[in-house]
Amino acid sequence: MRKVLTDRYLKNLRPAAPGKRPITWDVVVPGLGIRVTDRGHATFVVGARFPGAKHFTPRELGEYGALKLEQARDQAREWLALIAAGVDPREHAEEKKLAEQRRRANSFAAVTEDFLHLKVIGPNPAHPRQRKGREVKRDIRKEFIARWGKRPITSITPHDVVAVIDEAVARGSPHQARNLYGYAQRIFNWAIGRGVYGITNSPLDRMRPRDLIGEKKPRTRTLNDLEIAALWRAAERLGYPYGPLFQLLLLTGQRKSEIAEARWREIDLKARLLIVPATRMKGDAPHVVPLVDDTMQILEALPRFANGDYLFSTTVGAMPVNGFSKAKVRLDRLMLDELRKENPEAQLAPFVIHDIRRTMRSNLSALPVPDLVRELVIGHAKPGLHKVYDQYAYLAERRHALELWAQRLRSIVEPQPDDKVIPLRPTSA
Repeated sequence: MRKVLTDRYLKNLRPAAPGKRPITWDVVVPGLGIRVTDRGHATFVVGARFPGAKHFTPRELGEYGALKLEQARDQAREWLALIAAGVDPREHAEEKKLAEQRRRANSFAAVTEDFLHLKVIGPNPAHPRQRKGREVKRDIRKEFIARWGKRPITSITPHDVVAVIDEAVARGSPHQARNLYGYAQRIFNWAIGRGVYGITNSPLDRMRPRDLIGEKKPRTRTLNDLEIAALWRAAERLGYPYGPLFQLLLLTGQRKSEIAEARWREIDLKARLLIVPATRMKGDAPHVVPLVDDTMQILEALPRFANGDYLFSTTVGAMPVNGFSKAKVRLDRLMLDELRKENPEAQLAPFVIHDIRRTMRSNLSALPVPDLVRELVIGHAKPGLHKVYDQYAYLAERRHALELWAQRLRSIVEPQPDDKVIPLRPTSA
């Protein structure tokens, strides 16, 4: 029987005769029908010759009630269009289900953890592939995975990315905003290049850091002599592990990771050298740091651990320190306290840890040290043809430069009327 199906008609359906399951076909959508059993169950069906079948067959769409009439008509139209195109609706539904499962499996968190493991950290977390691998992993998990982790990577929009960048800019961290932009760009480009995550376009396409963050301005902040002295004394009050770490950064001019991730195995105490491996250097070449008396005095006071040989650790030597943001807040507070001992109205202009390195390098320029040696002291590569034709290590010259700087630093921290050189740290009686 054919009839214009209506909700009124469907609600008034009576159970079929025993053993019977008649179908009333819809006039509005030919091929859609309602089948009634002898127990009164009404089920929408689609009747057709399905791809691969020889005979006309009715297939269930769903029970009336759970499926409304208009929903059934829409679904029937979709099925009939697929059948006309030679596609079996069941196979099509299964493919859609599998695609959705793949889409959910390719969550931003899952893809990004692959990126961190394969590109940033590598198989050995103790020795990340990238020099700043631990820092990159921390920032990516905090800023991106915490927000988008459960979402499919294909669902991340330009608006999502801009929101993260804007937040970093709003809190006064344009440098970090640029870092985050770079991390996001690398994640999406890597995922597209792998070709297995279902993503073909990056939300950062056509996006430029200059438009989001503004022109990049080089940092020029250095600490003056009063701030240098305050930093040294504040670091002593800060204690292990961050206090002596900040002091070594000031003494040596090295990058934060080169000192914070140093291990006892990298130190030749007899030759008084720290040999930073290429894996932790920006230029992918090992760097030798001469250890002068004041540096050795700090190293000799550091604890040794049984679980690992990192110099600075809160995990009994197993892993190097992290959590620099909290340590920097404490350092700033102690520095301001030191400054106000001399001047109750003193203020401390904001600075970042890398500014300690710039401060040391700037002070080297005031000492009788050749410019090439100054650059080598802080781990910069030789410029131009020096890199090719000058293979001399300048080790003695670098040690002399660091000795001159240590002497100058002593005079800043504890100025003496007669200009005597005094040790930076008090010697035990």
